[in-house]
Amino acid sequence: VAAGAARTPLAAGEAACLAPDALGDAPDFDLAIDFSLPEPFEAVLRLCRERRVPLVSGTTGISAAQQAALDTAALDIPVLWAPNFSLGVAVLEAVSRRVAAALPDWDCDIVEAHHTRKRDAPSGTALLLGAAVETGRGRGPAYASLRAGDIVGEHTVQFASTGERLELVHRATSRDIFAFGAIQAAARLAEQPPGRYGFAALMFPGLD
Repeated sequence: VAAGAARTPLAAGEAACLAPDALGDAPDFDLAIDFSLPEPFEAVLRLCRERRVPLVSGTTGISAAQQAALDTAALDIPVLWAPNFSLGVAVLEAVSRRVAAALPDWDCDIVEAHHTRKRDAPSGTALLLGAAVETGRGRGPAYASLRAGDIVGEHTVQFASTGERLELVHRATSRDIFAFGAIQAAARLAEQPPGRYGFAALMFPGLD
């Protein structure tokens, strides 16, 4: 472990020290799992590409340029970036796409709720689910974001029409599920050739 963030909540405006400059001194490793911030993300990606090792990243809030850097790195190494490593959310992504395709004329909204320290809104997971909806029906949903207390993560994909409504809901009650999913994904990614991989497709190849 070259750097990390403490479990203790940070005060408003306080940032954890991730020391990206120290990554160059890291010993040999077989695979990297990165849940950091957009600022040190590029240093992690660059190191993995230099060392020719796979990268699993759950860093959210990264820019379009950083996404493009992932695509470039995927020419040399296996890369998996996902905003959420919950197995339940991976299933929700696939189901949302199918429902959107079946009900293309219904209204669709995604409501997400997280703790007050979460920076980005809508959440990366909400945008992931929204992309699935757009793939299914050709247009995206509306979004609503809530920040309150210590909510780990809640996402509702709602389809509504006259006289009826369908809600698909995922609630995370422990952050341990994200670590569990990332470790499972890492084990599978290590066996793959260079390329850009998605969490749902890697974990549930027959679900789509």
